[in-house]
Formats: sequence, C-alpha cells, structure tokens
Amino acid sequence: MLAPKRVKFRKQMKGRMRGVATRGQTLAFGHFGLQALEAGWVTNRGGKLWIRLFPDKPITKKPAETRMGKGKGNPEGWVCPVKIGRMMFEIEGIEEPLARKALALASAKLPIATRFVAREG
Repeated sequence: MLAPKRVKFRKQMKGRMRGVATRGQTLAFGHFGLQALEAGWVTNRGGKLWIRLFPDKPITKKPAETRMGKGKGNPEGWVCPVKIGRMMFEIEGIEEPLARKALALASAKLPIATRFVAREG
C-alpha cells in the first residue's frame, strides 16, 4: 500500500477539487494511459505500472456515536485528490487491445470515471 513515510502535519483540511488539472494531463512515460474524467479522491491501492499519483493527504474520522465538537478525528487513511484531466496510470510494452483491457480492469476499481488514452504516432 502506498503511504508517505513522514508528513509535516498529521491532519489536513479537506480542500476543493474545482477546475481542470493544469499538470499531468499528457502521457509522459508509457504509450497508453488512464485519464480522469471527473474529480475525486483515489485511495492508497498499489499496482505494477507507472503510477502518476501518490496518496499523501491524510483523511480523518471521528469514532461512531460521538457528539459534535471536541476537535478533529484521528487520521484513518491516505488519499490523492485527482482533478479532471489528470493522467493517473501509464503502460508500455504491450499491444493496444491488451492495454485497453488491463486499464479497463483498473478503471473498474476506481471511484471516478476515466478514459483510455493512446499516444499519437
């Protein structure tokens, strides 16, 4: 599982994911990629390919049946905020039908809509 070794602050604000990604929109490493079509949080799951995102944002939760107030809850997991257009995964060295099938299986595990992208030329 992906998680940072060390962070400066234990807890972070939720933040907003408005707009379109300004960086990481094009294929940089592989010939085929998986691009985000909507914004969302991708949790810390691993893989064996170019992973162009890293979950470094802590998510906190308060215990069940706890009254309001009394501060922020304890960190429970890590996520990566993804904006629209962000290239998340890339693959190289296999044929397009196999890459399309592999990235379709990866897309089914993600909580956001994605599309298959191939390098031109």
